[in-house]
Amino acid sequence: MVTALELSMLERKLDRDPEAARATLANAREQLALGLRELRDLARGIHPSVLTERGLDAALSALAQRAPLPVELHVAVSGRLDPTIEAAAYFLVSEALTNVAKHARADRVSVDVAVVDGTLEVTIADDGAGGADDTKGSGLRGLVDRVTAVGGRIDVTSPPGQGTRLCARLPVSVRATVHAEPASLS
Repeated sequence: MVTALELSMLERKLDRDPEAARATLANAREQLALGLRELRDLARGIHPSVLTERGLDAALSALAQRAPLPVELHVAVSGRLDPTIEAAAYFLVSEALTNVAKHARADRVSVDVAVVDGTLEVTIADDGAGGADDTKGSGLRGLVDRVTAVGGRIDVTSPPGQGTRLCARLPVSVRATVHAEPASLS
């Protein structure tokens, strides 16, 4: 959708402002590449392979690298978490970065992820336009639904003109390791 809009803008800019047209074309190319990568991840299954194979830190690093704006990422999570919580955190960040790119008119975004007092805290903050409302539209509502579905909660702070800050708290459960006792031969 965004790329179609950008291509329409490109048509209008082509003759009157070739420099702006080049910038619009570059952005549309990036959006197409991002969409293709997301489609490939989806085709591999719900979880991107990097999340399944290497964990949350690696998956979020990959997201940050391909984001269409600068992302400052800090992850303080040692070891693996419950796969459901890792997936919820990954998709929360992924969808939030998409929302920032589409709506916030931000120059940068920060993502902080840490386990604090048995809770995975995920904070996404941008320097954009603010004014986001989780009661309107489906973008933020989907994030709220995703977080509450795993027993977490999310706070949205978004004063107009001052950017948006999402702070999600997800329950962390220690993954149980089952040690089988050797069978008795008696």
